[in-house]
Amino acid sequence: MSVARTAPPQRRAPLSRERVLEAALALADESGVESLSMRKLAKELGVEAMSLYNHVANKEDLLNGLVDLVFAEIEPPSPDVHWREAMRQRALSTRAALRRHSWAIGLMEARSGPGPANMRLHEAVLKCLREAGFSLEGTVHAYNVQDSYIYGFALQEKALPDSFEDPAVSAQVAERQLRQIPPEVAAEFPYLFEMVGGHIAKAGFDYAREFEFGLDVILDGLERYLADH
Repeated sequence: MSVARTAPPQRRAPLSRERVLEAALALADESGVESLSMRKLAKELGVEAMSLYNHVANKEDLLNGLVDLVFAEIEPPSPDVHWREAMRQRALSTRAALRRHSWAIGLMEARSGPGPANMRLHEAVLKCLREAGFSLEGTVHAYNVQDSYIYGFALQEKALPDSFEDPAVSAQVAERQLRQIPPEVAAEFPYLFEMVGGHIAKAGFDYAREFEFGLDVILDGLERYLADH
């Protein structure tokens, strides 16, 4: 007579700061950082809320850690390529990270306690610009104009409807909207409807292409600034 054996219970991974932050990141990506609470995080991890305070001091410390995880996903400027290409790749990588974690927009440069990934990225960007020949003042200008554009674009992109995720879908939406607008209204706003009907309804709206266009305009300007200073 054989006796059925009960499989031993699987041991849960011990709680650590890394595990707490990874679980919090998943919750923030799913529901937004506003809905993230220590109680909800503890429930997700299967522990009591008080256990979390052995690994994060408070909610602010948790947010600092989350933002640093996002910074860690951004590709720092490579020292092996021209500064312009290095800045371009850093900008594209930042946009990609913010698309994965849109809740982080508005929090990236607002931390009172910047983490190691945050500081490493900032140091790499500053080094790239200074070693390219930008003065200290010019470096401040160059850094600020790039980040203002990147974060501002990400904020605008976050606010747009899902139809703008795909140029083909946005073209269909624009065409459908045009058919619903009376001719007299279109006549009152000719340039607006020229853009919607003459471009978006035909070619769609490609957010990646628009981002790169604006980014290249900024980098072109910075190249001229560097040459003149």
